[in-house]
Amino acid sequence: MTALSPARSPLSANLICMASMLIWAAALPAAEILIRADPVPLPPLLLNAARMVMAAVFLLPVWWLVEGTDTLRRANWLRGMMVGALLALGALLLVLGQTRTSAVMIAVVSSAMPLIGILLEIFLDGRKLTGAIVIGLLLSILGGILAAGNFDGGLGFGIGALICLGSVITFTLASRWTVTALPGLSPLGSTSLTICGAAITGTAFALLSLALGFPGPNLAAFGLTEFSALAVFGIGGLAISQLLWIIAVGSLGIAMSALHINLTPFYVMVFMLALGGGWSWVQALGAALVAIGVLVAQGLIPLTRR
Repeated sequence: MTALSPARSPLSANLICMASMLIWAAALPAAEILIRADPVPLPPLLLNAARMVMAAVFLLPVWWLVEGTDTLRRANWLRGMMVGALLALGALLLVLGQTRTSAVMIAVVSSAMPLIGILLEIFLDGRKLTGAIVIGLLLSILGGILAAGNFDGGLGFGIGALICLGSVITFTLASRWTVTALPGLSPLGSTSLTICGAAITGTAFALLSLALGFPGPNLAAFGLTEFSALAVFGIGGLAISQLLWIIAVGSLGIAMSALHINLTPFYVMVFMLALGGGWSWVQALGAALVAIGVLVAQGLIPLTRR
């Protein structure tokens, strides 16, 4: 199994994973400010690079202050850069997929992450597939689809959905390797190292887009509001959220942690409700199914035989 920190209790690990998803969901409205602004201050590739750089600039000094210079010097920077590059590739695929499909389709495809995680653990770790895991996965995926919300516009399966699926697979692999491929590093160290690699790769993608003639930044449209939104999106939605996520993956494994990702659309709805949005009982039902799926898959709700 992916998990490397069995000493942490299942309750605390699940709460940490929930906190990661909550912070990520809370950061999404900040991303909307940047994406929906008119004019747009940063095109998608530049926005992605900027948030990664901001996350790296936040995490690296914290890592150095907490664990010292020797820890940074002994870290396997090359391997960390490679895993970080995979994170950046997943983000790029998500940006490309978003341009070819709907937000609902992205949420539906993302709901398959627990399935991808358990397949990785079966093939790479020899994990046994139990009835509880199968039922928990089915409940989580179904709940994630319901929590995605409005289907009035249709799903639009196609190349965009395939690209988003590639993004989910890439992110799942990168999360697993952040935990398994950097032995000796704490969650803070492995997260900081891989985010740094993602920032370098994301910046390279952004510079390549500028060299190919894609739109550049609109600095005139970048004020205090936009900078604040970028800080929330980068530091909260990436640096802190990713750190908590890696802590959870190290304790629960990638498959069990990934079950929580299907609660994100429900969290977003709750935050938007506080900002004047509407309530959806269908999304609430989806969130309940995901929560039950998490508990069943982890054996916290035991399945009894007659």
